Amino acid sequence: MKLTFLLVAGALCGLGQEGSGPYPAIYETDAGLPTHTVYRAKDLGAVKGKLPILAWGNGACANNGLAHRNFLLEIASHGFLAIAIGPPVVSPAPGPRPAGAGPATKSSQLVDAMNWAIAENGRKGSPYYKKLDTSRIAVMGMSCGGIQTYAVATDPRIRMLGIWNSGILKAPTRPGGPQMEDVRKEELEKLRTPIFFVMGDKTDIAFENGLDDFTRITKVPAIHMYRDGVGHGGTYGQPNGGEFGKVGVALLQWQLKGHKKAGKMFLGAQCGLCEAPGWHVSKKGFQ
Repeated sequence: MKLTFLLVAGALCGLGQEGSGPYPAIYETDAGLPTHTVYRAKDLGAVKGKLPILAWGNGACANNGLAHRNFLLEIASHGFLAIAIGPPVVSPAPGPRPAGAGPATKSSQLVDAMNWAIAENGRKGSPYYKKLDTSRIAVMGMSCGGIQTYAVATDPRIRMLGIWNSGILKAPTRPGGPQMEDVRKEELEKLRTPIFFVMGDKTDIAFENGLDDFTRITKVPAIHMYRDGVGHGGTYGQPNGGEFGKVGVALLQWQLKGHKKAGKMFLGAQCGLCEAPGWHVSKKGFQ
């Protein structure tokens, strides 16, 4: 049995929040992956071409697939299948997790998302049967979800990585501090795909760690972007994910769909984002 939440009728993330793309989007749970939330076009038959796949890790490693719903609905509305860790939780319990309790989710759940999507693409009777492009998979995450992204980065099925408001800590997590998986700076030497950093400004608590990661990368193409006036929380909750939604869609269209127009947002000395007010862009391995 599949439980679907049609956002047209509700105000869970703002009336009419279905994304701005050509394919109005929904989120749902699937009996085959009840630990996650799936974002997709409402009418899969209307989507032109196959859907590339995005596996997403939440900030705070939250076990809530709605933590970035406006942002992920925007991505899905442009013809992508986005799978967020965690079931849809409309009203998460208030207050921080107890110190030392560990993360609510694990990086292995990003692998679960990829495995499920690939299996569904090949399963007769699945709504995704032969509709997904399993050769074009991105893994991205925000804050703690960015660390989870690093933890699975060497999976050979992944085509690109996105690190949002995140960066590897320069020292292991201390007892009583934020509980995340132990990913070290040495992992940056193992990267095998292009990687993209999208950050807030210097008020973002992850700014220095993310910039340090970008500086250390030598073996793969990388772009570091940050936005003035945006802190650690990003713009994910704004309609259609705000500025971060626009960047996320363009990155995926460029890297997973080969859209040259989307690539112009990032390529060249006068790239679209380079010229956009409030944005700062640094690149290596890209022209």
